[in-house]
Amino acid sequence: MKVAVIPARGGSQRIPRKNIRLFAGRPIICYSIDTARASRLFDRIIVSTDDEEIAEVATRAGAQIPFWRPRELADNHTGTNAVVTHAIEWLEANDCPVDYACCIYATAPFLQVRYLREGFHRLEKSKGHPFAFSVASFPFPIQRAIRLVNGVGIEPIFPQHIDFRSQDLEEAYHDAGQFYWGRASAFLRNVSLFAPHSIPVVLPRHIVQDIDTDEDWRRAELMYKVLCESEPDR
Repeated sequence: MKVAVIPARGGSQRIPRKNIRLFAGRPIICYSIDTARASRLFDRIIVSTDDEEIAEVATRAGAQIPFWRPRELADNHTGTNAVVTHAIEWLEANDCPVDYACCIYATAPFLQVRYLREGFHRLEKSKGHPFAFSVASFPFPIQRAIRLVNGVGIEPIFPQHIDFRSQDLEEAYHDAGQFYWGRASAFLRNVSLFAPHSIPVVLPRHIVQDIDTDEDWRRAELMYKVLCESEPDR
């Protein structure tokens, strides 16, 4: 069985009620549920939550809430791997063996079916790789990053690279924060995600935006509007 697990606790701090806040007119979690359903990859799409309002919104969008997330997994420090592992363990304890699980973030309105499918097919065809997840390239060389000093000056974080030309520096990538495919056994064994055995699914930068602040949210909505106008049939 293939299962999508969408973590969506109620106690988000930086953006209150983040997982069901309206994004371009709809609760943001609905975009992740819609894309998971449209992919036709999953036998079950589960939202792991501790919040009744989130559960109601997710159920109306077509997801399942077969259990309530335990309180100890709903704090500010619990990682998504623990949440996915709990879902797999619950399913297997209830006679639903899981082969593959995909953690999909509730705040991923740019998630696209094509990349979700690519991640699964590359993982399935691989020779035992445990994970496949979305990444994107940084728009500027990270080796030339600078820090502010006492609010009145700057200094390079990597002085040895500050005078290099951009084209002479290695391109760097970051976690795109959309989806994480994994073999159920890898989640259960807590195998490291950020390691050479994980398969990167490279996304174009124009569909990647972290959403952790109000400024991020506004930027993401503007990006989404432009994307919908330029790619109406995406």
